[in-house]
Amino acid sequence: MPGEYCPSRHRTIRRVTRVVNVGNVGVGGSNPIRLQSMTTSDTEDVAATLAQCIKLAEAGCEIIRITAPNKAASVALKSIHQQFRSAGFSQPLVADIHFLPQAAMEAVEHVEKVRVNPGNYADKKKFAVLEYTDAAYAEELERLHEAFSPLVLRAKALGRSLRIGTNHGSLSDRIMNRFGDTPNGMVESALEFIRIAESHGYKDMILSMKASNPKVMIEAYRLAAARMSELKMDYPLHLGVTEAGEGEDARIKSAIGIGSLLADGLGDTIRVSLTEDPWHEIPVCRELVARSDKLIQGGKGSTKNFPQDPADPFSYSRRKSESLTLSEKCRVGGTELPRVIVRSIAGLTNWQAAAKEVLDAHAQQREARVEGLLVQLTSPEQIPSLHSLRKALGLAVPAVFVETALSLDTELFKAEGSKLVIVRTYKADQSAQLKVDSEICHKNGAILAADLDVESTKVLAPVLSKIPAGSLIISSSQPSSGLHAIGTHREMVRLLNEAKVNAPLWIRATEANAVLLDKGFQSRLLEASILAGSLLVDGYGDLISCETPDSTVKSLTLGYDVLQGARARQTKTEYVACPSCGRTLFDIQSTTLKIKARTGHLKSVTIAVMGCIVNGPGEMADADFGYVGGAPGKINLYVGKTPVKFNIPQEEAVERLVDLIKEKGKWVEA
Repeated sequence: MPGEYCPSRHRTIRRVTRVVNVGNVGVGGSNPIRLQSMTTSDTEDVAATLAQCIKLAEAGCEIIRITAPNKAASVALKSIHQQFRSAGFSQPLVADIHFLPQAAMEAVEHVEKVRVNPGNYADKKKFAVLEYTDAAYAEELERLHEAFSPLVLRAKALGRSLRIGTNHGSLSDRIMNRFGDTPNGMVESALEFIRIAESHGYKDMILSMKASNPKVMIEAYRLAAARMSELKMDYPLHLGVTEAGEGEDARIKSAIGIGSLLADGLGDTIRVSLTEDPWHEIPVCRELVARSDKLIQGGKGSTKNFPQDPADPFSYSRRKSESLTLSEKCRVGGTELPRVIVRSIAGLTNWQAAAKEVLDAHAQQREARVEGLLVQLTSPEQIPSLHSLRKALGLAVPAVFVETALSLDTELFKAEGSKLVIVRTYKADQSAQLKVDSEICHKNGAILAADLDVESTKVLAPVLSKIPAGSLIISSSQPSSGLHAIGTHREMVRLLNEAKVNAPLWIRATEANAVLLDKGFQSRLLEASILAGSLLVDGYGDLISCETPDSTVKSLTLGYDVLQGARARQTKTEYVACPSCGRTLFDIQSTTLKIKARTGHLKSVTIAVMGCIVNGPGEMADADFGYVGGAPGKINLYVGKTPVKFNIPQEEAVERLVDLIKEKGKWVEA
């Protein structure tokens, strides 16, 4: 197994890297985490691309990338760069290169950095199925050395930097056949290019390991950091979830991938890839970096170090937990999908309104159901309201989670209805109280949800281990001293594992667990995505609640959307959509919205909407269907990674996609 990938999994300590200068902007070292985006115009349209560069710069973008798919586009970079500087802007420009070394050689003359995709650069994409002998593999590397060296030498002479930008969707045949379509293959692809550059004494490089699947992306970056540590390399990392899509789903996926890595101290520059106008990416980048900065400051005052928790950071495996019953049709833990708990806005002060919140939410959301309703019980006078609420909900909600500090008398358990889960906070000195409460809950057929921190988990583990199976849930509603919320959960899982406590884990995105909470819903969305996403990708989490003061529907859908973004549970159509660039062969924003309008009701289908074939076929690795630009105004349709329909006029392509979904038996009527 690779070594450590970050200084700490419990508090944010930024990984130490070398400084790479991109023009006048330093990346890595003690420099701020830099914000990036990319123009979407045709690069050969100098005026349009210049206008986008200016708008991005004014929005706060610190490094601006422009695609250069051919030599003509690379030539256009000269005018774009000159006019951008004449307009008074100093932000460095980056050329994005995929297939053509000659385009890179032209571009490096005009911009501060060149990004190359090692899976495409000087490699033909045949996807041939064969085994490379060691001699054949060495011959391929020698060919690559000859193709890449001129760019390295010219960049060195001009003082330019390079980004070795690996994409999960476009690994070379050579890598695919030896390492597979894996995070390990992604890292090895980058290392091939790094070794060539280092053979020429060149080290002004930044690495990226992008994927549309946040789980793959996180594992690849972790592995890259670990491998670099082993090899005594210290290159900065550029973070991004590629083809994230648009709207809230894209922000959730980006927060899961980028936010999780930033919390681990990885990342020196970021881009949030949205299928929207590129300047909309910058505010999201800024919020993610603000949270990272706050975590870094919070981690400075602590000297606590903890052993590695049970998760394998480089390969997903779900934590084993015992199964417990919420209702006849709803179980938690074990092999069950993570369940969604919602905090009631109305609460027990108005139980009729609390019941209506849930029933209205169910009426609006066909697949997203409240599987547990969380209410606060503050006085004995509210117990009749609790009974009425449980009766009103009946079988509509499997369980009512009652957060209370009141003594547990028999009156609380009398009424029937949804399963009762008692939520209580325990400190390290409350061992006797925990034992009594667990016995009362077990006797009355209720479940105890113990809200803990690291210290109480450590001290109370012997009592927790004796609570009967199927009667206990573990949660943590606020971080422990000196740890962030993610690290708190990781250390608690380690302690529970040592004590052989396999109770299900409930991830609570509470205000106390937040890093930098403001009043806006996007802030809450990012907070919930980073906390829950980090833990879900680690394999931790059997229940989730996004405890926002917003509507029940918003809290409910956010919980399900975070699970979907982390690839933990799918309840709606999954879209993989590229953010558009100068290579895009159709209006991807409007097309994505049209496809969503026709297919958004399909529960278990994944659709990729890709502007061109650069990353399209590869990023569709886990998509059921693909809609890919094949030529201007022409669309190719895919089933998985296989093209099946070619050169369809764009105006017909959405309906032809629907026909293909029907043909493959995946269609249901809305």
